[in-house]
Order: sequence, then structure tokens, then C-alpha cells
Amino acid sequence: MNNNGILYQIALTLVPGIGDVLGKKLVSLCGSPEAVFKEPQKLLRKIPRMSHAIFASLRTKGILERAEKEVEFIQRYHIKTLFFLDKDYPFRLKNCVDGPLLLYFKGNVNLNFPKVIGIVGTRNATDYGKEICFQLIDGLQTQEVLVVSGLAYGIDSCAHRVSLEKGLKTVGVLGHGLDRIYPYLNKVLAERMIKNGGLITDFISETKPDRENFPMRNRIIAGLCDAIVVIEATQKGGALITADIANSYHRDVFAVPGRIGDLYSEGTNNLIKSNKASLIQSAEDIKYMMGWDLPDKKPLSIQKKIFIELTTEEQIVTDILTRLGHLGIDELCIEAKLSMSKVAAALLNLEFEGIVKCLPGKVYTFT
Repeated sequence: MNNNGILYQIALTLVPGIGDVLGKKLVSLCGSPEAVFKEPQKLLRKIPRMSHAIFASLRTKGILERAEKEVEFIQRYHIKTLFFLDKDYPFRLKNCVDGPLLLYFKGNVNLNFPKVIGIVGTRNATDYGKEICFQLIDGLQTQEVLVVSGLAYGIDSCAHRVSLEKGLKTVGVLGHGLDRIYPYLNKVLAERMIKNGGLITDFISETKPDRENFPMRNRIIAGLCDAIVVIEATQKGGALITADIANSYHRDVFAVPGRIGDLYSEGTNNLIKSNKASLIQSAEDIKYMMGWDLPDKKPLSIQKKIFIELTTEEQIVTDILTRLGHLGIDELCIEAKLSMSKVAAALLNLEFEGIVKCLPGKVYTFT
């Protein structure tokens, strides 16, 4: 473990005014987190949004002292850090503009699991909601899916418990540091998850589970997953925030309908009514919408359309599809080593030309 590298990675996340977006830009321009702290003021001040207050914070001794304390904590409790440039950093989050600079993870699962589904809902889950949660996860058992949720009461806890019962790995995203479990009654559940999945957060130790932390937590749930399933939700709440963020990340969002007039069905029914989520009734619906019921990927031999001149990006995308078969846009971005916007533009043009088509679950293949 490179303690010096991790020290400055942690320290960068502690500087007031430097969020995930600016932090990534600074690392890109300076070369490393350590270089950000040692870069002369006259050079840093040329960077947009770099105020004198931020520069002064970079020179504050307390920032590095707090980071040193955190390094000791993660070493003592065998916590893994994932910096946004690390190979093990979740590739789905890497494509999110506000994905965390640094994640803290305790567990034993690969966060770049082939199939990842998020299941969220109300803390006041009804018997109907719990039964639906059980049925969906039971139906996904053969898919070897990683189930992600927020370790809250209600639907979140149900999703984690059923996943463990069915032998699926499950990850809980926390709105606080890894030095505590909230709610405390989920402590035993959390310990089981660490052995068959894990816990993840972008908050340092001693961070309390304050209300304002949970919308930030929800962006990680949305970003880690291929799709989000909302089982029960009121008109307002964290599940709907997660669904909105997932839509902004171009993730698939599904919702289970409920009886008209039921308090905990208002949110899910409105998601469906406003076309912010696709209606699902079973695990078979999820598998179909995500393209998980397609045959195994096999290399394809495709005769491309004659007289079509492809751009560099389009050629890269078609070469990958020829080699690997059907792929999701996130996987295409990783394989192509291109930004989401460039891959999306190439796919759109290829669709117009009738070369590729989009299958359920935003999976692309040749026509």
C-alpha cells in the first residue's frame, strides 16, 4: 500500500471547495493529488473555480494531519480505498461526471461485477413490498447478479437479506463513515454482507449519518448499477432521488406498480405515469428489459454496409462489437477508452445508418 499516495488522495477530498468534479480536473492538470498540494499558487490560480480560499486550504496543515489519521484508520480495519484513476475503481461510476474522487470499501466482491442491479424503496415497507422484493431477487438468483442498496430500514434491508438468503452478493452504500453502522439494528446484517459482498462509502470515518449525506449516498447507488428498481415509495423520498439520478446517468429505471391510493405506491406509480420508469411485475421483466435473457456473447462476423465511411470513433465501436458481440454502453466506453459522449454519438450515427441496433437494457449489437 502506497501510504503517501493514499494520504494525498484522502487529503484532496477534505479540502473545502474542492468537490468531485474540480478535484478530478485538478488531478488531470497537475498529474497527481500530491502535485495539487505542491503546485505554485500562480499556476493553480489560472484554473477556473480555484479561489484564494481553496488555495489557502491546500496549504493548511490540518488537512494532511486529518488525512494521516484516516490512513491509520483504514489500515487498522483493513479498508480498501478506490481512487477514481485506480483499475479497481467501479467503471460504471467512472463514467458519471460527479462520481466520487475516492471510495472506501470493506468487503470481498468485485465492484465491476458483470450484472449489477439496485433495489430501493421506502423505509416503511409493507408486506406487499417485501413480498415483491423477495420474488424479484428469487427470480434473479440464476443470473448471478450483484444487488446494491442503501442498508436503510424497509426495502433496502429486505433486498440485502433476501440476496444473502439466495446466495447472491450484495453491497450496501452508506451515508456515513465505515466506523459505524446506521441504523444500528442492521449491524449483524452488515457484518454478514461484508463476508458476501461489502459496504462502501465516500465519507471518511467519524462522519455522522446526517440527513444531507443521503442524497450524495444515492448518487453512488445509481452510479454503481446497470439499473435501479423502485419497489415502494411515497411522493417524496430517497428512492425517488435515486431514480432521478439514475435517469440522469442514463441508467434503466424500473418501478413496481401498486394499488391506486396506497401511500407507498404513489411514488412508484408516478414514476411510471411520468415515463421516468418502466413498469415491471416480475424478474422476467427485468431480464428481458436488460437483455440478460440473450444468449451468451459470441464474436460476430459482420459484413458492414458498403460505401459507408466511418469516423474513427465509429470504427472503434464496430470493431469492438465484431470482436465481443452485444455490449452495454458502459462496457463499450471501457473497451474503446472513449468518453460516454463520444461513444453515444458514434452509436447514434451507426443506428441511423442501420449498422447497429439498441436492444432492451441499452445493449448494442449489429442489425
